[in-house]
Amino acid sequence: MQSTIASVLDSDTVPTNSRGKVLVASLIGTAIEFFDFYIYATAAVIVFPHIFFPPGDAAAATLQSLATFALAFVARPIGSALFGHFGDRLGRKVTLVASLLTMGISTVVIGLLPGYHTLGILAPILLALARFGQGLGLGGEWGGAALLATENAPAHRRALYGSFPQLGAPIGFFFANGIFLLLSWGLTDEQFLSWGWRVPFILSAVLVIIGLYVRISLHETPVFAKIALAKAQVRMPIGTLLGKHLKATVLGTFIMVATYTLFYIMTVYSLTYGTAPKPLGLGISRNDFLLMLMVGVVGFGLLVPVSGQLADSFGRRKTMIVITLAIIAFALVFPFMLGSGETWLVMAFLLCGFIVMGLTFGPMGALLPELFPTEVRYTGASFSYNVASIIGASVAPYIAAWLTVHYGLFYVGIYLASMAVLTLLALLATHETRHLAL
Repeated sequence: MQSTIASVLDSDTVPTNSRGKVLVASLIGTAIEFFDFYIYATAAVIVFPHIFFPPGDAAAATLQSLATFALAFVARPIGSALFGHFGDRLGRKVTLVASLLTMGISTVVIGLLPGYHTLGILAPILLALARFGQGLGLGGEWGGAALLATENAPAHRRALYGSFPQLGAPIGFFFANGIFLLLSWGLTDEQFLSWGWRVPFILSAVLVIIGLYVRISLHETPVFAKIALAKAQVRMPIGTLLGKHLKATVLGTFIMVATYTLFYIMTVYSLTYGTAPKPLGLGISRNDFLLMLMVGVVGFGLLVPVSGQLADSFGRRKTMIVITLAIIAFALVFPFMLGSGETWLVMAFLLCGFIVMGLTFGPMGALLPELFPTEVRYTGASFSYNVASIIGASVAPYIAAWLTVHYGLFYVGIYLASMAVLTLLALLATHETRHLAL
């Protein structure tokens, strides 16, 4: 069997994909993921409590709406195990199509759902089911997109190719904010609440159709195609992952934690604090802060491929250690920038934070997949990435807001620095993966 696998792996007869197809097919899913995240997060606060939940108790409706938002974080690890199973058993291509379809249908359904006044209690139940479906699809999306990029890449450029799906984050974030700005400028509050909020959810269907078209036309990744020809897949990838590669899974999870915490502090928390009335926040108008966020996100997008190239040149481990130290430094100074209330310092906070975000996010597309062997790579990369979202993302805005109220902004910085220390320890405990063959 080993000789059969070796002979297949040495074969060059497996068809390959063009760089352009790999670029578009890998980033389209993460663009939809972050586009979906931000339109849902915004709608969950300002729209859904009025549309999908019983009237009368505004606070209860808001909490119930935010609970549906959190459902995706519960569903994502389940989705990573589910889609990871088929990704490692049947292939990357077919699983990426299925995950994108699951995510896309769920998102469009949300935009078409009737409200509480039409369906009664069935409305929030259907909203929760659609949100759970989004989480399932998202759970399988990132890992497959990262593998699509890295398993099609030349060995010396894997981190650069792995930064392709990472570019979907700033792209999705930018267009989500842009659409909400256009809607807020062009519609009255009544029009937005009545039908305008549905537009971004339905428009995501366009991205899904483009993504499906590109992905269906792909060849299987050369790495998995050779493993499939050798019939070297494992029967139960999640069992093999947790039984034989638990250390790599834990390390991968904590390597990703600081990135998630930083992103959610820079987006959800900063928007909440920046637009809250004084003295609870800075009192900046929502539209003004959204414009500032969009400027900051440009820096995010520009630094993603830069950090991929750095990781190819200097190694994943060394590059990420330096970047994580930069996160710790930023965490200790940003409270003074954000807390100043000065527009130029708040803008500097956003630019610095998103630049560091681009640097830490870029190498992840190669680093996490490289921690795992081919037969469990889809499951392992997806599972680490999505469990980290529970630890570093789902609670970050709440913890940051609670610390601000009870202890002040400085302790929000301490919180971010503490999560970065966990990532630093995980990086120190892992090994360099740049020279490993996939």
